[in-house]
Amino acid sequence: MVTALVFIRTKVDAVNDVAETIAAIDGVSEVYSVTGDLDLVAIVRVRVLDDLSAVVTDGIAKTPGIAQTETHIAFRTYSRHDLESAFAIGLD
Repeated sequence: MVTALVFIRTKVDAVNDVAETIAAIDGVSEVYSVTGDLDLVAIVRVRVLDDLSAVVTDGIAKTPGIAQTETHIAFRTYSRHDLESAFAIGLD
């Protein structure tokens, strides 16, 4: 599984429409509206790296209302569940 975070800047009045359009793209698991320099962050989860190009380049980046995207591929996932498991070793 390949996970990527796509940072998205939209045109001024396009945030809601862009978010809804991106959320409907296969491979996009979540879209968050955020504060700061970005407007949206999309979480993309695909089976293989080649699929990532299809989702980001052929899907997200071609969405009307997007001004700029920046994609970051995740190397490793850390979650609260993983941390709880690690700290629980030997405590049974």
